[in-house]
Amino acid sequence: MFRALIRKEIEKIVPKGAVFSVERQENPEHGDYSSNAALVLAKKDGKNPKEVAAEIKKALGNLVSKWVDKIEIAGPGFLNFWISRGALIENLSIFLRKGERFSKREGVGAHRLRWVKTERNGKRETSKKINIEFVSANPTGPLTMANGRGGFYGDALANILEAIGHEVTREYYINDTGNQIKLLGESILAAAGKIEQKDEYYKGAYVKKLKGKTAKQAAAILLGEIKKSLKKAGIKFDVWFSEDKNLRKTGELEKVLKFLNSKKLIKEKEGALWLRDAVVIKSNKEPTYFLADLAYHYDKFIKRKFDLAINVWGADHHGYVERMKKGIEALGVSPDRLKIIIMQLVRLTSGGKEVKMSKRAGEFVTLDNLLKKVGVDAARWFFLERSPDTHMDFDFDLAKERSKKNPVYYVQYATARCNSILRKSEARSAKSERGKGGEVNLQLLSKPEELSLIKKILQLPEIIEDIANDYQIHRLPRYAYELAKTFTDFYEKHRVVDSKNPDLTATRLLLVSATQKTIKITLSLMGIDTPSRM
Repeated sequence: MFRALIRKEIEKIVPKGAVFSVERQENPEHGDYSSNAALVLAKKDGKNPKEVAAEIKKALGNLVSKWVDKIEIAGPGFLNFWISRGALIENLSIFLRKGERFSKREGVGAHRLRWVKTERNGKRETSKKINIEFVSANPTGPLTMANGRGGFYGDALANILEAIGHEVTREYYINDTGNQIKLLGESILAAAGKIEQKDEYYKGAYVKKLKGKTAKQAAAILLGEIKKSLKKAGIKFDVWFSEDKNLRKTGELEKVLKFLNSKKLIKEKEGALWLRDAVVIKSNKEPTYFLADLAYHYDKFIKRKFDLAINVWGADHHGYVERMKKGIEALGVSPDRLKIIIMQLVRLTSGGKEVKMSKRAGEFVTLDNLLKKVGVDAARWFFLERSPDTHMDFDFDLAKERSKKNPVYYVQYATARCNSILRKSEARSAKSERGKGGEVNLQLLSKPEELSLIKKILQLPEIIEDIANDYQIHRLPRYAYELAKTFTDFYEKHRVVDSKNPDLTATRLLLVSATQKTIKITLSLMGIDTPSRM
């Protein structure tokens, strides 16, 4: 909204193609937005950054008179912008007209936010056909707490990308053949005492329950349990892609190998077939996982024609990223069309101590158990509030707590308070149309807490734009918490319903309604409920 406006005005001044940023300020004392345009231009032309900043500031006079109270030069040459009250009021009016126009995707919770249009480097993004593959846990055991991190991340990212108009397919890759399935079968035999136990075998009560089942039967049973767990978590998939059925039995691996051979990219060495520095066919003639992954991505890009594929992988796949990028390049696909998000490890803490876990040893917290103890909303929030590239501690005790110390409870309580205020006001004046947009005078909003709340509400389109560009979902819970806190600050300092001032009451009720709807949209994109009462 304002960021795009500031960027557009600066682009009229600076040379065409100049790459600069306009960012929201963390500290409101330094303004609402800041740009490094002067620093970028000064470096390129060998000029003094502050002198360049002064030139840009002078040229932006029209912007100051319309939308910005003031522009200041800070530090080595940054331009800081303060949005005017008039601009806030005008854009709140636009937001109120458009903010409710969103449609819910059946069973998923994504929204089409028609007032959000993403930009990248100042250029409008067009709708893309996107595949997001996430969770994809092997059907060799129940989903663990760690699987929840990637699951909730992929689900929320899909919601965001759908919200801005992309065509998104949510996909689960079923690794239902190969060594891990063979290992599952042997683990079942070992649990039944038919063969000797080995360290690498799967263990735990769930393996003992599979006695008498073949590896394929056991994998099918476990996949069924995985699907039930995902349903409890509110995660749905459009496609369940089976390696065995969709790749192996259809001969896709052989087709891709033939394709690579036709491009003279396959070399034989030591009895094996290689694609550059990676083996695709072992010396025993067995295909590698890499070849299966190449066939899978051939299916995504060449056969199903996705513009973009986003893979959400666990931390143990970090060293595989570059190989996969080079692999799809060999298929004739630009590596830029494959985005790989690595989810770092999760530690469960309780009582200030780490809860030790090992899936192979059968010692782990299942996703089902976690959801049962802390609930879906808390689980989603706590996983989403940390960037994927950071290791995280899941505070089990805090997640269970129903108090303002728990951030998701704090935000839900804020929206419940909004609902309570609106219900009480409607009960007092059922016939009044005030507060519904007809007779409200937004110019009555002038207090610092009111204007701060408006600013925070109007940030949502920019937050969504940022996430759609860099996939940093943790911005969403942080924004939700900041919005709830800003609303609480406003609520504690100003009376919303004042019988002596019906005009101001109507205006503040509209502001409360806008806050409630904004929190609801934000939490919904995260897959979190917005209770009307708490």
